[in-house]
Amino acid sequence: MAEVITRARAASTELADGSTLVDRLDIRSAGTGPWHEGEPMYPPAQTALTRAGYPDDGHVAHQFVSADLGTIDFMVALDRRHQQTLRSLGADPGRVALLRSFDPAAGAAVDVPDPYYGDDAVFDDCRDMIAAGCTGLIASLASHWDTLWAA
Repeated sequence: MAEVITRARAASTELADGSTLVDRLDIRSAGTGPWHEGEPMYPPAQTALTRAGYPDDGHVAHQFVSADLGTIDFMVALDRRHQQTLRSLGADPGRVALLRSFDPAAGAAVDVPDPYYGDDAVFDDCRDMIAAGCTGLIASLASHWDTLWAA
């Protein structure tokens, strides 16, 4: 869900040069384990996105591999366990952030809970948490783009 929402937010964010942020980013998600490698998005997650008006982008699950570290400038984890796993795989701690850290309304609630066994309401709540974090993430990237990544 985070990849789809981040892509949508970035597509509607215009930079000073008139381009959109989505044209400047490589947005992709990956699991920290192989459990669903090659599978389409879990249907309740896709349904929650559809209810909120997000497109079905044909997402297919894949696993993060350490070999990708050299090609990634910044990673966003949905919970502290994933953040720690990424660090243990060699990710620079300064390049891994928690998604909810970009949502000022999150307060001390830093983890996005896994909705896997939940009902529609649980998936909708999770989607909304992710959307709030993605909104803050994209706003932060856009406001710092010229000084941090434009070069």
